Amino acid sequence: MKTRHLLASFAAACVVLAMPAFAADSAQDFVDKAAVGGKFEVDSSRIALDKVQDQGIKDFAQMMIRDHGAANAKLEAVAGEQKLKVPPALDAQHQGDVDKLKNAQGPLDPAYVDLQRKAHDDAVKLFENYASGGDNAALKTFAQRTVGTLKMHQQTIEKIAARQDAITGPTTPAVKTDNIPNAAALVPGANSFTEAQAKSRIENAGYSNVSKLTKDDQGIWRGQAAKGGENLNVGVDYQGNVVAAGK
Repeated sequence: MKTRHLLASFAAACVVLAMPAFAADSAQDFVDKAAVGGKFEVDSSRIALDKVQDQGIKDFAQMMIRDHGAANAKLEAVAGEQKLKVPPALDAQHQGDVDKLKNAQGPLDPAYVDLQRKAHDDAVKLFENYASGGDNAALKTFAQRTVGTLKMHQQTIEKIAARQDAITGPTTPAVKTDNIPNAAALVPGANSFTEAQAKSRIENAGYSNVSKLTKDDQGIWRGQAAKGGENLNVGVDYQGNVVAAGK
């Protein structure tokens, strides 16, 4: 299954954190993003442990809980030494994602995998950027020692995603919320994909220059994209189907 989507309804100085953004303007900014990302990894993975079916994904979630729990403690210690504050809670966006995971019905395998892929893409960029140009020596060292493990986590989740794609194929529903089958046309229904996830889903289907994405009153993300030299209207439904105008 192509897993770049969210459901309808989502370590130690040498351990990786997955962050919500990939650039830090200052030491405090880095700490803010690292702390939120680390807490999000633990919280979302605890939920996933009870709601995913694939054993490989369960093992990955357990690794996230273990590694990020240790990393959160290390980050808090380094930040304290540098007189920097660690945010105690998630930001609104990530708390919303956790709540969606918590309230979702059915297996969360594809949604959790999708969320982890995005988080680790951002994390690699955040840590590489701060490791090379950070403004605080202690945090810069932390980033340098962490980025290798971060990349290992990223490679692991990408292998899991590829295996899921090979098993299920691109037209399986994103989440088992009901018995509606996939169709050649877009299927109306509650759609919890973010704009970024909808764009990623379209790009995975072979389109480029994705733009002007908006979600209509049927829960379908619609926008414009290019493929085969043509500019097309495209849409993504809650199941993750991508359909271009005229198909």
